Amino acid sequence: MGSLEGKIAVVLAFLLLAGVLFVYSASSPLSLRLTGDEASLLKRQIIGGVLGLAALVVLWRVDYHVWAKIDDLLLGGAFALLVLTLFPPLAEGARWLRLGPFPFQPSEVGKVALILYMAGSLVRRDARTARYQEAVLPYLIVVGLFGLVLLLQPDSGMLLVYAVTAAFLLWVGGVSARHLLVTAVGMVPLAGVVLLLARYRLERVLAFLNPEMYRDTYGYQTFQSLLAVGSGGVFGRGLGASRAKLFYLPAAHNDFLFSVVAEETGLVGALCVIGLLGLLVMLGFRVAQRAPDKLGALYAWGASFLLGFQTLLNLAVAVGVVPVTGLTLPFLSYGGSSLLASLMLGGLILGVARAGRRAAVGVLVPGVRG
Repeated sequence: MGSLEGKIAVVLAFLLLAGVLFVYSASSPLSLRLTGDEASLLKRQIIGGVLGLAALVVLWRVDYHVWAKIDDLLLGGAFALLVLTLFPPLAEGARWLRLGPFPFQPSEVGKVALILYMAGSLVRRDARTARYQEAVLPYLIVVGLFGLVLLLQPDSGMLLVYAVTAAFLLWVGGVSARHLLVTAVGMVPLAGVVLLLARYRLERVLAFLNPEMYRDTYGYQTFQSLLAVGSGGVFGRGLGASRAKLFYLPAAHNDFLFSVVAEETGLVGALCVIGLLGLLVMLGFRVAQRAPDKLGALYAWGASFLLGFQTLLNLAVAVGVVPVTGLTLPFLSYGGSSLLASLMLGGLILGVARAGRRAAVGVLVPGVRG
């Protein structure tokens, strides 16, 4: 297990184990209240994990060049599913589709489809990235279409992940920094409009700026999260001993799972979780550097960056550094769709690592094909 693949697989295994442990702990009171079975939400999470592992194996073992041939279809399919969430008979809670007994969040798999499409497109457009109309505008339109639906859901936190990941891929894909700067400046007024269009977004920002004033309203989650994190101390209250999860902290099992981790395992456990996620991102970046071609590099860069960026946002919300975004902690938070998407991103990184290893063997041993 000394290869990059082996190291990534081990980190993923530990993250999945931690996710099962803490989802069970954080969700058991809610599960008991809703169904009478304290493991009911965990069982749903395990189903999402099984599906995610199946997707991971496919992305790991199948030659990743296959995805470049159908990335436009994958993106179109993800967008169509996202649009369906706007129709009440099909949707559940504005962001989920009801698929039998399980809700499905299309925006999660849309993240993966966006990376696949942008990476493939940037490779295909490699010789034509000098002009703004070709280098940035097509991707701006794609993100804009997804963003419009995400705002209608509403899910501005997910839109932020889409937009920043797209910008990062354009940057590592070779697009001029001047083009990206012009785009960023142009997005500032639009971001202000988005903020003002929904009162709850503005209230979240105001609560972030003045938490004491809003501690019983829009700042309630952040205040309770800080109490949970602070009460964990160095070694925590003990596994299963969280008080915040007893309906003091809303969304303790998903958006604010890290708060429960910090409360139960303290600074030591919190640093272990952060270390595992950080190590995964670092290994993913190393895979990108060793990728056999630009397509593989962009896949690994995009998947690793997205996991890292979403992790940073979730942690920042938990400790009150940024306003509440409603984003999950990859691999750990409750949510079958979130876990599925995280494992798909992990599988994409593993697929590039596998190709890099096989290509290196072919170089070291002439005549051996990767």
